[in-house]
Amino acid sequence: MNEKIALLINNIENVIIGKRPVIIKLITALLAKGHVLIEDVPGVGKTQLVAALSKSVSGRYNRVQFTPDVMPSDIMGFTMINPETKKMEYRPGSAFCNFFLADEINRASPKAQSSLLEIMEELQISVDGVTRPLPVPFMALATQNPVETYGTYHLPEAQMDRFIMKLSIGYPDRADEMSILLGGSGNGGLSVLKNAAALSPALELSDIGELREKADKIQTNNLVVEYIINLVAATRQTDLLALGASPRGSIALFKTAKALALINGRNYVIPDDIRELAVPVLAHRLILSPKGKSTLGTSAAVIDEIVRTVPIPA
Repeated sequence: MNEKIALLINNIENVIIGKRPVIIKLITALLAKGHVLIEDVPGVGKTQLVAALSKSVSGRYNRVQFTPDVMPSDIMGFTMINPETKKMEYRPGSAFCNFFLADEINRASPKAQSSLLEIMEELQISVDGVTRPLPVPFMALATQNPVETYGTYHLPEAQMDRFIMKLSIGYPDRADEMSILLGGSGNGGLSVLKNAAALSPALELSDIGELREKADKIQTNNLVVEYIINLVAATRQTDLLALGASPRGSIALFKTAKALALINGRNYVIPDDIRELAVPVLAHRLILSPKGKSTLGTSAAVIDEIVRTVPIPA
């Protein structure tokens, strides 16, 4: 494994214990220049995981607790008259940072949610006819609770498609939960050795840029690219789905596979990289058909079935 990536993972594991596969996928999304939606039940460490990642890199981190009264101007910024100069001045919103956390994103109104569309796709903000680029690197991370739907607003498909991955942390096993209880800081979630706010940066922003450049240069054989296309095409052809993956899904699988290959210490992509990422990258982009709901039940199960049936390139 790349030395800097290993340093980043180990630093995050000072706060989040027993969830290395999830941490690796989160870093994969970071190196692939993507955004991540973390959906799981309360108390498993969603916010702590995002905070640990942001604090492990010496960038600016902003968190907005999404509620129905959050306005687009809170995120994008606004222009106002300076009482001293009598001129209009722009006041940046919370999205002007390197790591932006939309906590419980589905509790904000559709108006507030839509303010993230341009931010996540073009990495810029347009207010009053002026477009301003966001800092580099920029990563949007969002959390939501899947079990409590009262007072929530469903994320539109256009926004779901902009997340390069959708992750779930899951409950810890018995040994990890024992470690949490014996070494926990009492801050909730999976905070084990200390709170994420107390972490020291393991990498600089320039290191993330360097790792992203290395990920871009990872080699991909044409057979591997065809394998990605075959998997995505299968989501559009099966009667288990009413909506298959878009070309953005193909691009996301391609970019994350290269980033995962770098993390695993290779300069080339193999089919196993793609198979490992197929569910977190593609499942949230799909809509089940009535047949899919009655037979397999979830879009993740449909992706598992497609991965099982599509031939692997030799």
